[in-house]
Amino acid sequence: MVDMPRGRGGFGQDRMRHQGYILEFHQVGSYVKVSAFDPVTLTEVSTMGPANLSQAELGRLAIRKLEFVLARQNADSAGGTPGERK
Repeated sequence: MVDMPRGRGGFGQDRMRHQGYILEFHQVGSYVKVSAFDPVTLTEVSTMGPANLSQAELGRLAIRKLEFVLARQNADSAGGTPGERK
């Protein structure tokens, strides 16, 4: 399990790096918006989840979505293989 600290007792607007990706957490009412950004490809995705989930769980979901989108982009490009970061 990935240990991703909550910061100052809540979500607020925290930023962190994980696996070379940049994650941003922003609480909106009872939900948290998580943005994941890959600085290599300049690709960004967002997802939302309930605020009672840990940042580790929400971060994993955002990273899975980002890696899915990166794999799709690479598979669609000529000569790319799924999951390869260029």
